[in-house]
Amino acid sequence: MDKIDRTIIEILHADSKTPLKALSAAVGLSSPSTSERLKRLEERGVIGGYTLRVDHSQLGYPLRAVVRINPMPGKLQMVQKLIVDTAEIVECDKVTGDDCFVCKLYLKSIEQLDLILDRISEHAQTNTSIVKASPVKRRLPPL
Repeated sequence: MDKIDRTIIEILHADSKTPLKALSAAVGLSSPSTSERLKRLEERGVIGGYTLRVDHSQLGYPLRAVVRINPMPGKLQMVQKLIVDTAEIVECDKVTGDDCFVCKLYLKSIEQLDLILDRISEHAQTNTSIVKASPVKRRLPPL
């Protein structure tokens, strides 16, 4: 991956709807050359898709929480299924350390959080933090 590829990725990460003409001008290539580079980045799996950022509070989910989950012995698969089946859990990583899962939730209320945690806590220990702010938004690692 060269400097032009990295620039294409940075521009599209900031705005995935950047028109090909503007993208081409920014990297100093013709539209067909830029299009070919995009195609190669997609084929190699460097670009896996184009996303939409949504303001979840505008959809009625003003609260965000991070929940660390440590399943009880023999309950790993059951807890993982509960996580997968809980629509409010929008992201989950299986991690090393004291916990097994770290989940991000979007919530309408604290009461909704309690209902979700009640289902999970039958089979796992949980530790919950309410998100106050996000000083670092989703970003690329250094290219």
